Amino acid sequence: MTTEERYTKLSTHFRNAFGRRAQKIPLDVGAGCPNRDGAISRHGCIFCNVQGSGTGSWVRGMGIERQWAEWKVRLATRYKNATYIAYLQSFSNTYMALPDLRRILDTICALPDIGGLAVGTRPDCLDDMRIQALADCRSRVGDEIWLDLGLQSANDATLARINRGHDFATWVWACRLAAEAGLKVCVHVVAGLPGEDAADFLHTIRAACAQPVAGIKFHNLLVVRGSGMVPLWRRSGYSPLTRDAYIDMLCRALPLVPKHVVVHRLHADPAPGELLAPAWAGDRNAVRNAIEAALKERDVRQGSNVNF
Repeated sequence: MTTEERYTKLSTHFRNAFGRRAQKIPLDVGAGCPNRDGAISRHGCIFCNVQGSGTGSWVRGMGIERQWAEWKVRLATRYKNATYIAYLQSFSNTYMALPDLRRILDTICALPDIGGLAVGTRPDCLDDMRIQALADCRSRVGDEIWLDLGLQSANDATLARINRGHDFATWVWACRLAAEAGLKVCVHVVAGLPGEDAADFLHTIRAACAQPVAGIKFHNLLVVRGSGMVPLWRRSGYSPLTRDAYIDMLCRALPLVPKHVVVHRLHADPAPGELLAPAWAGDRNAVRNAIEAALKERDVRQGSNVNF
């Protein structure tokens, strides 16, 4: 965090690490999810779309190398001399046989100009061997190996309500195991989950940040096409957070996050055409500007209220 910044931005972290801008390249490696294939459930988490927040490139027959090459060409027109981070985002990217995971990681680590790796997964899709496979990548692509580990809420009742399929203790176990192996854990949290209020959200921030996390992603809950939130929104009276309510919760949460924790995201960013509600979440620039204005107006600073 620089003296001018109110929170530790990912862009600043990458510039400190590489001496230049770093840009993530989303890679679809054909991963699945136990919460959709029947191992746990076939419905998925209540907020998740059927694409698992992915690009769909794998099912269109695009291999890892081709995806990487096409994204590099596209990004090179905007960013000169950037470092590229491979980002495995779609579904649960450690949910596969260990030999398949190692083969995919070998392919990724050999990609030209790769400077780091970020892997999205669930805590119940990890074990010692899979975490070690990720940690082994450090010798090939450097220390920027991030594990995007979804939590959403530290409240077990909420996790059951949103069909998450694991409890908070499972997330804590995976977080500690990954951190001990040298991985940088980025926790994902969601504000506005059904049945939760601001106090629940702030409890999640405290509980998550009491663990060895290196990064955090804040999300406001979205109602997107194909998700389990749609019937709740249409027939059961669920109302998404207003923009002001979300920003207020964010302004109360950031002071609870230790300064060393890198803030990867401050709000959810829906894919084109998927957003049903709230409408305000579709204007990315307006949301970002409103957040930054509120942080300045209220003099909010990350870590100013850390007491654990």
